[in-house]
Amino acid sequence: MKFYKEVFKDIYWVGANDRRLKRFENMFPLTNGVSYNSYLIKDNKNVVMDTVDSSVARQYLQNIEKALNGEDLDFLIVQHMEPDHCGSIDFLLEKYPECRLIGNEKTFKLFEQFYSCKYANRYIEAMDLDELNIGKRTLKFIFTPMVHWPEVMMTYVEEEGLLFSADAFGAFNALEGHMDAKKYIHSDRWMDEARRYYINIVGKHGKMVMNAFKKIGDLPINAILPLHGPIYKDKETISIIMDKYTHWASFKPEEKGVCIVFASMYGNTELAADLLANELSDLGTDIIRIYDVSDTDFSYIIADCHRYSNTVFAPINYNAENYHKMDAFLRELVGTGYSNRHISFLNNWSWGGKSLEQAKEILAKGNNTFVGEDVKINSSVKQKQYNEIRALAKAIKEDLDSLEI
Repeated sequence: MKFYKEVFKDIYWVGANDRRLKRFENMFPLTNGVSYNSYLIKDNKNVVMDTVDSSVARQYLQNIEKALNGEDLDFLIVQHMEPDHCGSIDFLLEKYPECRLIGNEKTFKLFEQFYSCKYANRYIEAMDLDELNIGKRTLKFIFTPMVHWPEVMMTYVEEEGLLFSADAFGAFNALEGHMDAKKYIHSDRWMDEARRYYINIVGKHGKMVMNAFKKIGDLPINAILPLHGPIYKDKETISIIMDKYTHWASFKPEEKGVCIVFASMYGNTELAADLLANELSDLGTDIIRIYDVSDTDFSYIIADCHRYSNTVFAPINYNAENYHKMDAFLRELVGTGYSNRHISFLNNWSWGGKSLEQAKEILAKGNNTFVGEDVKINSSVKQKQYNEIRALAKAIKEDLDSLEI
């Protein structure tokens, strides 16, 4: 059964939703699946923009066949060679033997790494800023390497100001009927997933994202068509997602707020985190998030650590070293480019160890500002440590009040 939709005149969404996938890239939890977007442009020459994961190939091929309505397929443009987008290339080329494959030098190298060179005689190599006229439309190829793979390119339709943006501006979650981002963008649930998608997958490549912005900055953009999530079709949604990407790619916090990230084996460090949160609340702090690093997937914590201005880390010692889940979390966090934040520490050291020292060493790579005095707890919170927690809360609140975001 076909499932395609005309999203602009003679441009069709021919992708598929996947609600059975439980982890994106076998790493990041999906509570509501993901969409694999592919687009068919019908003109004097018919063009497909990227393919989909092989798990939904049957549906995908049916969509394209119905949308073509008996016409042939002339070109397949591959903007991104990650398997969730390239997984059906060979099926499509087999079905349409006259179809030519457009990519860049790195596209074809990766294609042959994943598959084979049997279609090499059908390659058309694009260079940066090359143009392809397909009739009423002219397609311009814009190389955007490391957003987030080295071969990535975007495609711009000059006549209509349409930007096919590869993985940029994508989001987790399957599409729920609507293709238009204005139906989603004011939902916290959706924006949280857009942020988690960007920070964890693209985040470390912020510099390359800003370079891509420079290349497309002077282009009139009337719509953005990403490979995951809805289509941005109006000025408001385009402005909102562009603003978010500017914050994320420049590693600037979006909002004033405090994340408290703790590890706790027997509840004592967790109690310290709760005491600190309560003191922050009494001082008038509006946004407080508390995460147990042992029981929450890192991608959720990492997204909020990037979102908010301040984070309190509460590492504990385990066999005299940093508790291994906290250690792994901190390394993953720094690996996403976490920097320019204001950070503080609670530490439970019991019979000794290097957890605080090791945590600080990891976080020192991010040009972060330390706020307040470290609170050191010897097994459980006593009155002395409670007074130190209150002092730390005061220092954090004063810091928050001084920030301009």
